[in-house]
Amino acid sequence: MDIASIIGLLACLALMIFGMVFGKSFSVVTSFLHAPSALVTFGGAFMCILASYSLPNFVGGLKSFTLIFKQSVLNVPEIIQKIIDLSNVARKEGLLSLEEAAGDIDDEFLKKGILLVVDGTDPELVRAIMETELASVEGRHKEKIGFWENLGAMGPAWGMIGTLIGLILMLKDLSDFASIGPNMATALVTTFYGSVLANWICSPVATKLKGKNDEEMMVKEIEIEGLLSIQAGENPRVIEEKLKSFLAPGDRKATNDELGGEADG
Repeated sequence: MDIASIIGLLACLALMIFGMVFGKSFSVVTSFLHAPSALVTFGGAFMCILASYSLPNFVGGLKSFTLIFKQSVLNVPEIIQKIIDLSNVARKEGLLSLEEAAGDIDDEFLKKGILLVVDGTDPELVRAIMETELASVEGRHKEKIGFWENLGAMGPAWGMIGTLIGLILMLKDLSDFASIGPNMATALVTTFYGSVLANWICSPVATKLKGKNDEEMMVKEIEIEGLLSIQAGENPRVIEEKLKSFLAPGDRKATNDELGGEADG
């Protein structure tokens, strides 16, 4: 469970409520609850997105919200160590010995690459096949990211539409001056809802999904380079240094500590 996502979203909600009730009674929160405004803003934004996507993609986009609460299971030092172990096996027993080692690997992307290498596939073709699959995975991820970015753009737009509706209705009848203030507040609630949808939900979700995508893409690039290096017969120590070059300097030190210099010469 990704605690940061939970804490962040709940803290944002708490801060909004604090801003509403500070110096006032808690009952003031009801002033921000208005069903027609919520229907126009949230309903309009979601239905506009539905019109922009196919139904399966729309449902898939909504489901991707749950991904921000899942802790990443990618362990880069462990993956690098696995590739180094494979390079040691290949160096001592030959590339064909990797087929047996592939049976113990859960990562389907890495397993596919190993089997391509074992089958004697040309290195350039191995790279082309793996990078094509990499691009396909990234494309699916970007579709989910785009869903939340587009929804975030629709939120304020539909909030403004709701506000304009409220203002038009208010300006058509100015005979009751006492009602102008409450009617204006009601009209502005839709703008509030639109900003909340965009900045409390959509923007954090899109940013989190981008981070997860970048992490997965980096890991898959490490696996591609590692497999091609094994196929080329490079020294495990050289492979280790090459793969660590994908990491930031601070992460390289942590990886060195975890690997403990286990690559054979």
